[in-house]
Amino acid sequence: MKIVVIGLGNFGMSLAVNLSNTGNEVIVADHDLEKIEQIKDKVAHAVAIDATNENAYQSLPLKNADLAIIAIGEKNGAAIMSTAIVKKLTKAKIISRSASALEDTILEAMGVDQIIHPEQEYAERFTKKINLKGSIDNFEIDDEHLVSEVEVCKSLVGKTIQESNFRKNFNLNIITIIRKKQHTNLLGRIVEKKEVVGLPTPDMAFQRGDILVVFGKDADIKKYLKNYASSSIN
Repeated sequence: MKIVVIGLGNFGMSLAVNLSNTGNEVIVADHDLEKIEQIKDKVAHAVAIDATNENAYQSLPLKNADLAIIAIGEKNGAAIMSTAIVKKLTKAKIISRSASALEDTILEAMGVDQIIHPEQEYAERFTKKINLKGSIDNFEIDDEHLVSEVEVCKSLVGKTIQESNFRKNFNLNIITIIRKKQHTNLLGRIVEKKEVVGLPTPDMAFQRGDILVVFGKDADIKKYLKNYASSSIN
């Protein structure tokens, strides 16, 4: 995709680099020349602009963009002004960062496709990780359901998914399994690499060190972690 990212704070900078590293054509813009210099070799193109000046947007390929992300985080109205200008100049999908409830209301009125709150969303995700002691990582679907990475417990090792009756016993669905595999690198050293096994089949046996990616209710994941995490092994 061709993606325009406006605003190179910590969030915007990290987002732009990650989008570029995953194969997207990323064009970034910010008023800070130092940040432009820092990122210019990591993205397709970097432009210094005043995000509140409509004429400055002529240097951005907004008409040909698939996605425009306004990542400005300052509470000075710049994100709102930038969003309004971008909305006027492109039919691309627009994702805009909001710094307050008032900005949420304004952005909703503008009809942007998505409103994001990076700090709040990270805090909520990290809180969930802390509360689900023993989990490796989590992705919240709604207030009740989430996808979580959990270690396989000792009692399951050697059993197939069908033999363990996993779904019935734990009330969780296994989406996939992340498995550590050893291979020899160019220096002849044996190193471990994590690999996703794909869609697990009923006859797939659990192995020592498996990380199970499961979907279910918050309460059921907590129950699994409380009752079985103590018997998990690496």
